[in-house]
Amino acid sequence: MDRWWKADEPVGMATVVATWRSSPRPAGATMLVGPDGTAVGSVSGGCVEGAVYELAQEVVGSGMPVLRRYGISDDDAFAIGLTCGGIIDVHVERVDPAGFPEFGEVAASIRAEVPVAVVTCVAVGGSPGATGSPGGGPDPQGRLGRRLIVWQDRTAGSLGTERLDAAAVDDVRGMLATGRTGTLRYGYDGQRRGDELTLFVSAYASPPRMIVFGAIDFAAAVARVGAFLGYRVTVCDARPVFATKRRFPEAHEVVVAWPHRYLRGEADAGRVDVRTVVCVLTHDPKFDVPVLEVALRLPLAYVGAMGSRRTHDDRLDRLRAAGLTEDELAALASPVGLDLGARTPEETAVSIAAEIIAGRWGGSGERLTSQAGRIHHETPA
Repeated sequence: MDRWWKADEPVGMATVVATWRSSPRPAGATMLVGPDGTAVGSVSGGCVEGAVYELAQEVVGSGMPVLRRYGISDDDAFAIGLTCGGIIDVHVERVDPAGFPEFGEVAASIRAEVPVAVVTCVAVGGSPGATGSPGGGPDPQGRLGRRLIVWQDRTAGSLGTERLDAAAVDDVRGMLATGRTGTLRYGYDGQRRGDELTLFVSAYASPPRMIVFGAIDFAAAVARVGAFLGYRVTVCDARPVFATKRRFPEAHEVVVAWPHRYLRGEADAGRVDVRTVVCVLTHDPKFDVPVLEVALRLPLAYVGAMGSRRTHDDRLDRLRAAGLTEDELAALASPVGLDLGARTPEETAVSIAAEIIAGRWGGSGERLTSQAGRIHHETPA
């Protein structure tokens, strides 16, 4: 995308902006159709890509953005419908330097891991009809397709009015802080109770952090899986002979420090947030109890600690003696991981990762074959 934009070549960009039921890709999934006909990315895992590809080419030619709904077709579910039974709204727009002059700054921010959000007006006066018709109402003020770019300390572009921009910036910065992509609705002048305008927020937050305490073989496997899942992984241990980059090549950084001091310093510096996961694998009370005392008092996504059930019971007694409440202790995942029967460090890492994912999306951790109903959870837990 960056290469095409710099060459002043128009690109058709299709983005999933809303999903219902068992949709194959989440909101934010994107497919590009380049000037040479190249297709990059996906909006449905293959179900409607052909139809979206043709629509993107039409939009590049006309320059007019389109919001289209795709679902099951009663006549032929395999033609342009979603065979999984879900429904998706796809916004298709033309992107080039003239229409999106801020894209260069957006790309540079993403590359530098500076949080940035792109807010696009995808519907005016309504949403697509159930059969896939464009829907919506008249757009006399030319709001459709307008963009507002939001960083934590500045903005660029406009959605049409100062009041609308101000209302959107407040909400978008909250979404950006948690890395959430989704839609917002306002009145024409930013009224929060209105729904005439539908804005789609593509949030490009810095990667969430995974902090692994304990430079052991299990930590190497956890770091590898964490990096694969998209976390920025830090391994921390107070023993310099074990905490080396050579032993943890998959980690983004390896830190030699007392775990509790390191975590407290990162929290005080604002470098951990509600997306951060902490895995305590030290197996030593003098390390794990102090760091858990800090971690369980922070608003983190996940705090897990390795050990036997006897170690767990002893650890809880020590944490209670340190003054932690039962509510704080309830946030501790210990013994860490899901019951997969894991034995090796790699299997254990998969078990821990599975528990983190289940907690993030509200999954039960049970086998899908033993359950009924939807497979995908629509909103984060």
